[in-house]
Amino acid sequence: MIGMLRGRVVHKQPPFLMLDVNGVGYEIEAPMSTFYKLPLGEEPVILHTHLAIREDAHVLYGFASESDRALFRALLKVSGVGGKMALAILSGMTAEEFSLAVQAGDAAALTRLPGVGKKTAERLIVEMRDRLEKLDVVPTSGAPVAAAAGKSRSHSPLDDALRALEALGYKPADALRMTKSIDCEGLATEEIIRAALQGER
Repeated sequence: MIGMLRGRVVHKQPPFLMLDVNGVGYEIEAPMSTFYKLPLGEEPVILHTHLAIREDAHVLYGFASESDRALFRALLKVSGVGGKMALAILSGMTAEEFSLAVQAGDAAALTRLPGVGKKTAERLIVEMRDRLEKLDVVPTSGAPVAAAAGKSRSHSPLDDALRALEALGYKPADALRMTKSIDCEGLATEEIIRAALQGER
């Protein structure tokens, strides 16, 4: 099991990134909460990882904190929740916000996340309430936003943000609606995504 990786981020297209570890490139899927904390330039990063082995693929997920990884693993144990939905939950809410929604039984807040319907929200509330008490859920607010997301040669930051939102599970029409009111001039991809997700809360 690959539990942690330390290296340089050489490519970013949320929710995917490539980490160069001593010349080996690891393709990793990560929630937006991790992208917001990535440093700029050549500074090395440490990612806590989870390897999911399926019949058709081996998928490596990366997280900026152990608490985010622990929450991700707990979410995977909920019936009907897979890796894509767990990433969407961690992208659309901080661990603290998710914990508050579950403890308060706020199904409406959870259904605003992509792919989470009423029944799934109710399952999350029932099954995660006890598990959250065992997890070290810490506030993630105030984390610095990476100011550069790496410019694409053929796509604008807005185009990349729309593709990332769709990869997180939002329908194309919803992704367009979420970004329509954002002044994207001068913003990096991750900043557009963050503004769009905050607008959904």
